[in-house]
Amino acid sequence: MKRNLIIVAALLLFIGCTKQKKEYVSKEKFTDEVRLKTTPVKNQGKSSLCWAYAMLATIETEHLMKGDSINLSTDYVARMYLLEQAKRKLMSQKRKTLLGGNDTPITTRGMSGMLIDLIQTYGLQHYDAYHQRKNTNYNVIARKLNQAVMAPKSAHIGTEMNHLNEFLDAEIGYIPNHVFLYGAVYTPQEFARSVCRNDEYLAITSFLHHPFGEYFPLEVPDNYFHNTFLNVPIEEMITKMERTVRAGHPICWEGDISEDGFSYANGFARIENESMKPTQEQRQKAFETFKTTDDHCMEIVGIAHDKQGNKYFCCKNSWGRTNRFGGFMYLSYNYVRLKTIAIYVPQK
Repeated sequence: MKRNLIIVAALLLFIGCTKQKKEYVSKEKFTDEVRLKTTPVKNQGKSSLCWAYAMLATIETEHLMKGDSINLSTDYVARMYLLEQAKRKLMSQKRKTLLGGNDTPITTRGMSGMLIDLIQTYGLQHYDAYHQRKNTNYNVIARKLNQAVMAPKSAHIGTEMNHLNEFLDAEIGYIPNHVFLYGAVYTPQEFARSVCRNDEYLAITSFLHHPFGEYFPLEVPDNYFHNTFLNVPIEEMITKMERTVRAGHPICWEGDISEDGFSYANGFARIENESMKPTQEQRQKAFETFKTTDDHCMEIVGIAHDKQGNKYFCCKNSWGRTNRFGGFMYLSYNYVRLKTIAIYVPQK
């Protein structure tokens, strides 16, 4: 895909994973065929941290299905992501005479695979040890942090990072130095490695502008770490998703929610013509014309069907419990065929 298209896409993505609309609530019922265990539904608030919520939820369910009890801190990952960006900006400003500086603003946007990279470096905390009990606006924090980096109090990067940490302590809370769980004591890095290896999840996508069977860095604006994805035909992806969930494993899903057929209040998503299975070529056209964009991430935790026998993937969302299914969503297989950007499945 051409770079100028990617730039245009970036301008279209300032809405997305926080978007909710008021609508009439239907009474349609779904029958669960498979439903995996989950931690309680959380609420990302006004942030664009759906990618972190969805990937952590996927890791949590993977452990719950093995009999482990685990609930992970999105606030910890969010803080470390903000600090990572602040450090990069400070270092680039130091070299700006040679490199031109870093004008990219600090953001809360991202892709789910980035969470794996972040926790391998910075570790993890348990939810009970580090989570916000107040309505923290991460978008405001990101803007304030960006302003602080652009006007540093110190020319020394280490000293300035201390100042930024103090700012985040005040905004989010002090970070515990250790993780205490079931009588054991971990560093955040040890805890992260105990719950998720860096090669535990396979990132998969399905587009025609790269050969099938090869890995490539997906050209979406939120792929800030330039992560690569295995490219497979869409029907192969759908088959992989169904087999994975039926085998008791969750999936992290990234896709488009801008369609009229996506109804949070009703708790389901469908395409306009459910009687026609979307083709690979239709997927590609929707992606290249920005009708399919990287809007939102959710955890797939089940398979269901409606009264007509149409299949759906059941997803755990991160907008709280205010819809008719307590925060869960049912995405039709055809919606997933057309609107999926990428998935993350356990390598096993």
